[in-house]
Amino acid sequence: MFSFAIGIGTQNSKGDWLEVFYPAPLLAPNAALVSEARRALGAGADEREVSFHPEQCATLAAALRGAGHDDQAQIAEAFSTSKRPLIALFLDEDQAPASAPEVYLKLQLLSHRLVKPHGIKLDGMFGLLKNVAWSSEGAIDVEELPARQLRARLDGRVISVDSVDKFPKMTDYVVPKGVRIADTARVRLGAYLGEGTTVMHEGFCNFNAGTEGPGMVEGRVSAGVFVGAHSDIGGGASMLGTLSGGGNIVISLGENCLIGANAGCGIPLGDRCTIEAGLYITAGAKVTVLDADGKEVKTVAARELAGLSDMLFIRHSVTGRIECRTNKSAIALNDALHSNN
Repeated sequence: MFSFAIGIGTQNSKGDWLEVFYPAPLLAPNAALVSEARRALGAGADEREVSFHPEQCATLAAALRGAGHDDQAQIAEAFSTSKRPLIALFLDEDQAPASAPEVYLKLQLLSHRLVKPHGIKLDGMFGLLKNVAWSSEGAIDVEELPARQLRARLDGRVISVDSVDKFPKMTDYVVPKGVRIADTARVRLGAYLGEGTTVMHEGFCNFNAGTEGPGMVEGRVSAGVFVGAHSDIGGGASMLGTLSGGGNIVISLGENCLIGANAGCGIPLGDRCTIEAGLYITAGAKVTVLDADGKEVKTVAARELAGLSDMLFIRHSVTGRIECRTNKSAIALNDALHSNN
């Protein structure tokens, strides 16, 4: 079994799922728990997605507790008073998601740090998600928003819409241990933030991307990008993601790296690499490689340097050419600055 979870969600007037919250999703659950949960809900051996009613929660809770999962039993007991739709997912293996509830489970597995970016299949997920108005009254189908706003006004209320997107912010579902997020709207559900990560006000982290931690994000960590421990993304800097021109190349940053303010990177880098402020390295950019003595070795496309460590990228202030030198100084992060205790 790949994953099991019980959740509570929101549907539109047609019964389509808009979102699902799984308080404690499980990765690789034991067979006894899965068997007992199926039995309690009357689910067939091949059923992946099972909707259930609050009246079934007591039976489900007893079954989960009998399988040795008191934490899951407590969630089921809490669901017994729910006025919202309830769902259980049984995913036998990691396949491309087939429904919005499956997408939401996988995004929460990422944000709970149970899997890392690129560790699960998310193919076709966009087509399964509706554009949703994320509001003070929860998720609302965009097509139904005008009627909901009018009804609220007639009742003397105002619905505040925070965003219109296929993805909600991560912290409405998961707040990982040991992180700081200055503006929670800038971290999407499905982001993986390792312990010790700080995301500043203008920092951003997309889904299926993230940080090993500790580290500082003041720029953009695009979809698909993973940043190693003790690395910093400077203010206004950006890592080119799979959805923003990176194609099928997995862009990653190793440990103890620094992407300077307003700089960017479109190739994967190894450890202890630095890109100076304002310099954007794309895969096709011509880079002059210099040896330890500053002598020119060769000129290559940046993609030929992908994955290498101890590189310092700068732009020559007179000629304007991009140079790659040996990075002689390690990036030492300020322990006090990055502490999230």
